[in-house]
Amino acid sequence: MRRGQASFEEDSQKQPAVGHWKPLMPSKGSKEEPETGCQDAGGVDETQSTEQLNVSRLRSSSVEIREKGSEFLKEELHKAQKELKLKDKECERLSKVREQLEQELEELTASLFEEAHKMVREANTKQAASEKQLREARGKIDMLQAEVTALKTLVITSTPSSPNRELHPQLQSPSKAGFRKGHGRNKSTSSAMVSAASQNVTPEPVSHECKEVDSILFAEFQAWKESPTLDKSCSFLDRIYREDVGPCLDFTKQELSELVRVAVEENTLTIEPVASQTLPVMKVSAEECGGPNGFRSQIVTKCALSGLPRTCKHRIMLGDSGNYYYISPSCRARITAVCNFFTYIRYIQQGLVRQDVELMYWEVMRLRREMSLAKLGFYPSEM
Repeated sequence: MRRGQASFEEDSQKQPAVGHWKPLMPSKGSKEEPETGCQDAGGVDETQSTEQLNVSRLRSSSVEIREKGSEFLKEELHKAQKELKLKDKECERLSKVREQLEQELEELTASLFEEAHKMVREANTKQAASEKQLREARGKIDMLQAEVTALKTLVITSTPSSPNRELHPQLQSPSKAGFRKGHGRNKSTSSAMVSAASQNVTPEPVSHECKEVDSILFAEFQAWKESPTLDKSCSFLDRIYREDVGPCLDFTKQELSELVRVAVEENTLTIEPVASQTLPVMKVSAEECGGPNGFRSQIVTKCALSGLPRTCKHRIMLGDSGNYYYISPSCRARITAVCNFFTYIRYIQQGLVRQDVELMYWEVMRLRREMSLAKLGFYPSEM
């Protein structure tokens, strides 16, 4: 605005008014024109000073702006450098973690491969051992099958009522068979057969006997025959235990009688004939085991079961205890009668007896009669 006013004033001074003459020299009495010129010069100076002031202000403000901008940029650069350092540290830490994980992964992979190889080796070893055991088991099965076949043939051709002496050389009486060096040991099953052999008396012909099947006993036997068991809770064996086995094994020495009954049931009873010559054995008291001061001889001594002085031709051992008990012929007859019964029902349980149910029933009745006779004191003279 000021520049416009100055240019306008200059134009107005340069262009004289129309119809007026410009005096060349100012008149003496005129003072207005010099004052106007002074005023114009003062306005121009003020304008220039104002412009210079404005320029200086602009320069100072731009300098301040530059300084503040440089400070701001320095601060931002410092922050960026700090963040970059932190990121470098984080990258370094992550790279270490990655290296550690890679190392652990390699170790784990190596251990897994080693464990897998170890498991494969163990599996191969176990497989070889299993195959060997399988071959051995098959061989044993074949052997057992052959033995079972032979035993079935033996049972078919020989029963406790009519033993086959050709197939059972151990059934020969002690006087005929003779004693080998030492002594022979027979379990309760073999002892039962020895009893049957020693009782080789001429039986009465079956045709001369009158027999009639008891319906109650036969029904109990048939029920037991459907699922044979040695459990005393079934009615068939419960009756036989009450009427035959219990009374037959009820001796004077109750404690020893109970041990004998358990050994007969578990098939761990051994009956041995006493040798004619005296052979020293482990010394035990004569009162406890019925032996004559620890020496075996066929003399009159006290029976371990009855407690009476008798001629003891046999002795028994319960399980593998190693203790022998000398018994009288009557006690031996009672024990062998019970052993014969258990032997036969074990044959039936194992499926080795292939006869008609009624024939098996009568064989059981015959064995029960032998237990009853032995309990009453009847026994063959060969005992």
